[in-house]
Amino acid sequence: MRPVIEQSAAELARAVGAKEISARDVIEATLAQIDAVDGSVGAYITSLHEMARASALAVDRRIAAGEKMRLAGVPVAVKDNMCLAGTRTTCGSKILGDWIAPYTATAVQRIIEAGGIPVGKSNLDEFAMGSSCENSARGITRNPLALDRVPGGSSGGSAAAVASRQAVVGLGSDTGGSIREPAAFCGVTGFKPTYGRVSRYGLIAFASSLDQIGPLARTVEDAALIYEVMAGHDGMDSTSIDRDVEPAVTAMRSDLRGLRIGIVKEFDTGKLGHEIDALYKRAFADLRKLGADLVDVSLPTAEFGLATYYLIAPAECSSNLARFDGVRYGLRVDGADVGEMYERTRAAGFGPEVKRRILIGTYALSSGYYDAYYVKAQKVRTLIARDFQRAFEECDLIACPAASSPAFGFNAKSDPYSMYLMDYYTIPMSLAGLPALSVPCGSVTGEGAHEPLPMGLQLCGPLFSECALLGAAHAYEQASQHAKEYKLAI
Repeated sequence: MRPVIEQSAAELARAVGAKEISARDVIEATLAQIDAVDGSVGAYITSLHEMARASALAVDRRIAAGEKMRLAGVPVAVKDNMCLAGTRTTCGSKILGDWIAPYTATAVQRIIEAGGIPVGKSNLDEFAMGSSCENSARGITRNPLALDRVPGGSSGGSAAAVASRQAVVGLGSDTGGSIREPAAFCGVTGFKPTYGRVSRYGLIAFASSLDQIGPLARTVEDAALIYEVMAGHDGMDSTSIDRDVEPAVTAMRSDLRGLRIGIVKEFDTGKLGHEIDALYKRAFADLRKLGADLVDVSLPTAEFGLATYYLIAPAECSSNLARFDGVRYGLRVDGADVGEMYERTRAAGFGPEVKRRILIGTYALSSGYYDAYYVKAQKVRTLIARDFQRAFEECDLIACPAASSPAFGFNAKSDPYSMYLMDYYTIPMSLAGLPALSVPCGSVTGEGAHEPLPMGLQLCGPLFSECALLGAAHAYEQASQHAKEYKLAI
């Protein structure tokens, strides 16, 4: 039998439910791994050892009473922009200080009710703004497969925790690629559902029309399981979609026969370099070998995704982060009057990237520029969504890169533009609200790397196509087994 920390969520939940192992034993093994390796990785901002132990005992009592739970005893890393009652919730920022959440996010609550056990609040780029997990005021997170490399962002802590066996699954949020990119960098699966499919209640907002909670896991089946538990309508979230959740776990398939998979003409992998181009061409060929019919599709407005996103997301960020002013909670720096107090608090509390996006967003929303920038960006967003609709008339799913490179070294992308470019392949799907995921597809030799580094294949589908998307990813994962190639550096 494999060690507890190497088992999947599905395996552990079955074993705990069958009383073959206790939830307490699962948690103790996981906490021992956290104690052993997180000093090197830095996946967690806050560890929850005692809370996790108490939760494990409660799960064991529920099992003894005959209760059935889909996630019985499964250790979960919770991104630190999600509220968990009684725990410090920082968003990786100084401005929240040591704020203790008074309630629990709906998605997290559903995990707990299903028997999942949070073992820590994981690190992230401040307020989920970044692609490397270097922007956190709470320290950096290292990639467990190459400690001199970033884990990706903004959900880098959750991805690193899952990859380093410090959690079986992780919860992340994806605004423009913040689940999919760290999944690609850390050699795990990361899934962003359709916008509104998983409640955002209790997720501290970055960009409200884009943010979506999703799972990071070492298998597609586990991602499907976590998604199925979290998804569904929530009256506490006005953007939550009132639609039945199709059973995702039973949608796993062994081949891709009958599927048309689109290859985007505008996403030319040749410009990414010979090695990366060859990797993605092999991945596309593997999809064909599994029975898929590959067809060319066009997304002519996708090239404008980056510019569109970096107007809409900062504008919403400017509005959402106005509430952090030193009056109600978190950091407060006194001044001569209330205006000076606001200025000093926000200057000391927000990091450089957050300030940059607030300034961009405030400018785009200001009088005289609102129509020229924000309104125009929203119109382009509509065009991007329409392009996807037309593309899906010709195919069932789309395959493309999840990232343009493997994990890079710390401080390698010091100018904002080069960092923003990391989201080039993931942003269009976010703007259109589509479900998308990254699944391991091999490795390449990154610049200056000692060992090959993971890459991710991105698959996306029409709105509410989660089952088809996860089923196809499972078939590719099982046939290719790329995740087994990756070796931890800890």
